[in-house]
Amino acid sequence: MTDDTHAGNIVLVHGGFVDGSGWQGVYDALKADGYDVAVVQNPTLSLEGDVAATQQVIDRLPGPVTLVGHSYGGVVITEAGNHPKVNALVYIAAFAPDKGESVSSLIADPPPKAPVPPILPPDQGFLFLDRDKFADSFAGDLPRAQAEFMADSQVPWGVDALGGAISQPAWRTKRSWYLIATDDRMIPPPAQHAMSERIGARTVEVAASHAVYLSQPDSVADLIREAARS
Repeated sequence: MTDDTHAGNIVLVHGGFVDGSGWQGVYDALKADGYDVAVVQNPTLSLEGDVAATQQVIDRLPGPVTLVGHSYGGVVITEAGNHPKVNALVYIAAFAPDKGESVSSLIADPPPKAPVPPILPPDQGFLFLDRDKFADSFAGDLPRAQAEFMADSQVPWGVDALGGAISQPAWRTKRSWYLIATDDRMIPPPAQHAMSERIGARTVEVAASHAVYLSQPDSVADLIREAARS
């Protein structure tokens, strides 16, 4: 596409423990195709605050938006996706809650033998992952040095954000897509399957860790393109 071709608007929302810079590979792939792409830097203090931050970004874009969320970002887009400009939701190894659900409620009863994310006890109202277990749990298919950098640059995740409940799930009225990371050790793949089926998403599977948006940005971008073109 030429530089003056506008393919559409895409907003990328990060999950917990990380910031929006991890979307760089996906961003570059979509920009090369002529999409206007914005990355939300969620404060991750509360779900309400993250929804407001996301909708502020959507407000600044012209025309319809494809809204994409990774991990906890799936909770954010489930609520923020009610914005009238949003016409498609894309969940990337993400939580897809229903009304009244939160990350806290969704992880309360993990599938049998599922890996338990190494979340440390709250520290002054914030959560972190055990840095020594971060690589294996969050980013098992990234170079070790990159995973260790992510472990040492974690974004504090507010306990209030973890407990933020959905008031109106946008997937009930908006079309949705879901990428399941089959080697995910943060959100068990069976849970991802169950959520994607419940929301009626067009679903693909990718053999990747929870950090699939970093390790396989082209696969992630492909699904986003499909949603944006539909």
